[in-house]
Amino acid sequence: MKDRSSEGLWAWRQPENHNHMIELQETGPAASGDGSIELAFFGGSAFRITTPGGLTLMLDPWRNPPWGTWDWYLYDFPKTQVDVALSTHAHFDHDGLHQLSANVILDRLIGTYSFADVTITGIADKHVSDSRHNAYDWAEMTRRLTHVGTTPPDNWRSFDNCLLIVEVAGLRILHWGDNRPNPPDSVWEKLGEIDILLLPVDGSQHVLSYAQADAVAERLKARLVVPHHYGIWDVTTRGSTLLPPDPWVKARPDAIWADAGAVRLDPAFVKAQTRRVFCFGEKVAFDKPDMKAMPKGA
Repeated sequence: MKDRSSEGLWAWRQPENHNHMIELQETGPAASGDGSIELAFFGGSAFRITTPGGLTLMLDPWRNPPWGTWDWYLYDFPKTQVDVALSTHAHFDHDGLHQLSANVILDRLIGTYSFADVTITGIADKHVSDSRHNAYDWAEMTRRLTHVGTTPPDNWRSFDNCLLIVEVAGLRILHWGDNRPNPPDSVWEKLGEIDILLLPVDGSQHVLSYAQADAVAERLKARLVVPHHYGIWDVTTRGSTLLPPDPWVKARPDAIWADAGAVRLDPAFVKAQTRRVFCFGEKVAFDKPDMKAMPKGA
C-alpha cells in the first residue's frame, strides 16, 4: 500500500481558489458599516475572526491525536474555508491546519504578517511544561511515557509556543495558545495591553490554574477574556480529561454567556470593559453531527 504520508500538503486537491485575496489585494477591504468584528468559536482552542473588511482568519483548528489509541474529539473538524489559517504550536489540538481550505497558512508564526485590514504578530515563547497545579501532572506523564523533551530551553518543537496578536478594527486580540504563565519580561513588553484575550481555562486546569489565568489577564489589562481549551460534552471525549470552565466563569463578576457560537463585537463595547469574561460555553459556530445518527464506533 502506498504511504500517504509522502503526499505532503493537499492544497493541490482543493477546488477553491484565492480570488478573494486577489480582490482584497487590488481593491482593498470593502467598507464596513459599523467596523465590528465577528468572533466565532469552533471548540477546543479554535476561533475564526472576520474583519470589518471581510478577511477571515482561523486560529488553532484541532484534530484527533495521530497515534490512534484514543480520541479527544468525537468527530473531525468541520469543513471550513478561510483566508488565513494560523496555529500557535505543534500539538494535535491546535495544529489541524490541513483540515482547512485556506489561502494562506501561517504555522507557528514568529514575526509580522499584514494584509488588507489586519496585522498579525507572532511572539516566540514556550508551552506550559509544569502542570503540577493540575488534577494530574500531564507534563510529567509526557516526560515519563515518551522521550519528548518538555522543559525549556531544551524542549522539543511541540513544547514551543507562539503567542499570536491580531490587530484589527482598533483592537488587539491575543491568542495565548498553551503558553506558560511566566514568560520573560521581554515577552510581556512585546504583548503590551490587550483588548480581547483568548485564554485557556477549563475545570481540570489542564494548561493554566485559575490563579494563573487571573494573573495573566490582570497583567495584560485585558478588557474581554474569552475562555477556550475546555470540555464540551458533545464535542470532546471524556478521554481528553478536559472539563467545562463554568466554575471559573461563574466566579467572575458580570460574566457574559454567549447565546450563539458566533458574535459580533463592536470595538467601543470592548474598550468599555475591564477584565470581563465572555464565554461561549457549549455554543460552537458549526452544526454538530447528530451523535445518535452516527454509526457505532464512528
